[in-house]
Amino acid sequence: MLDAIRWDTDLIRRYDLAGPRYTSYPTAVQFNSQVGTFDLLHALRDSRKARRPLSLYVHVPFCANICYYCACNKVITKDRGRAQPYLQRLEQEIQLVACHLDPNQKVEQLHFGGGTPTFLSHDELRQLMAQLRKHFNLLDDDSGDYGIEIDPREADWSTMGLLRELGFNRVSIGLQDLDPAVQRAVNRLQSLEETRAVIDAARTLQFRSINIDLIYGLPKQTADNFARTVEEVISLQPDRLSVFNYAHLPERFMPQRRINSDDLPAPAEKLKMLERTIEQLTAAGYRYIGMDHFALPDDELAIAQEESTLQRNFQGYTTHGHCDLIGLGVSAISQIGDLYCQNSSDLNEYQNALANSQLGTSRGLLCNQDDRLRRAVIQQLICGFRLEFATVEQDFNIDFRGYFAGLWPQLQAMAEDGLIELDREKILVLPAGRLLVRSVCMVFDAYLEQQNRQRFSRVI
Repeated sequence: MLDAIRWDTDLIRRYDLAGPRYTSYPTAVQFNSQVGTFDLLHALRDSRKARRPLSLYVHVPFCANICYYCACNKVITKDRGRAQPYLQRLEQEIQLVACHLDPNQKVEQLHFGGGTPTFLSHDELRQLMAQLRKHFNLLDDDSGDYGIEIDPREADWSTMGLLRELGFNRVSIGLQDLDPAVQRAVNRLQSLEETRAVIDAARTLQFRSINIDLIYGLPKQTADNFARTVEEVISLQPDRLSVFNYAHLPERFMPQRRINSDDLPAPAEKLKMLERTIEQLTAAGYRYIGMDHFALPDDELAIAQEESTLQRNFQGYTTHGHCDLIGLGVSAISQIGDLYCQNSSDLNEYQNALANSQLGTSRGLLCNQDDRLRRAVIQQLICGFRLEFATVEQDFNIDFRGYFAGLWPQLQAMAEDGLIELDREKILVLPAGRLLVRSVCMVFDAYLEQQNRQRFSRVI
């Protein structure tokens, strides 16, 4: 079974390395300033010629309160008036990008992330969705995957009703932990009742899917109190769960400097949290999709994995990897054909560029043939835990063992350790290796040795 996981503490300790999460390959660390607006416009025209379907990501950076663990691109402000100038520039970007695309390119997937998208007022949300519908071919029959990230402290029944009316049918709810001591330590006070109210509204309004985010490794957490959180979350019966490993990188993320490192759980305690969480979720019928993600067996992600059609991009695991992904807003990343490009992460720079009728593109990367090949290898491993050499050889006209001859000793060592099964035809990630699939993918990462591993979180 695809969802089988075998916990092997010794293996985890040896292979729990710092490395990328592979929402892309090459990763965003490789982006450079040589890629700019001209490259984006060229890629958009190619997308129009090919009439590829679209996935839109819209970044809303504002939050009313700071969560100390957060590593997202955000602006902390109580001033709701700051949203309006941003929306004006965002609407300019929507117009500038859309005019290079074909009106018949369907938007199969839409996601609002942040920040806190519901920082926006109801009128502002209506205004933004109206602009998207005016300039892009959004579906009207509820068949698209249109999701939004929700902070239950910033949403109520009327907000959920508005979102459903605007066409959203998926919600992702930030929860992280329910223990009051943990919540105080990370400055995110959020009750179970607030969370349950949003979920009840989503179910009543017939949202198609509910995801809940949890984080283990936060200050004041223990295996016992986190298990209680997981138990409560299971009772809410979300369709999907994301259980993230907290990466404490205060040198990179200023809010994390407010966390007392003495309050962080020891590595052994973190491992115990994850092991118990997997036991609890498995017993409750959830399947391990990979990379911190769990889903019920009838969820689209679980079905796609079973049918070997699951993919991964900047929005995480997806069934829409065939779409061109267009990122809108400050820091948003696009993946259009072989081009990756990212808007400026500085709010003023982004807004000033659009004020001058220029797109906010600041950096990116154009994949070469080796990048495409390794991307395909990593994609198959991280989505399906299996790599058939013949498929790659046919798609890229190579001899797999010859092309990757230098990697064979590492792969053989992983096979001897029980992470993978390796033969002349395939790599199969074994149950003991599935939690460590990032480590297997890292073997194929041509850029990793040049990078500072401190930029990445650990696998577990």
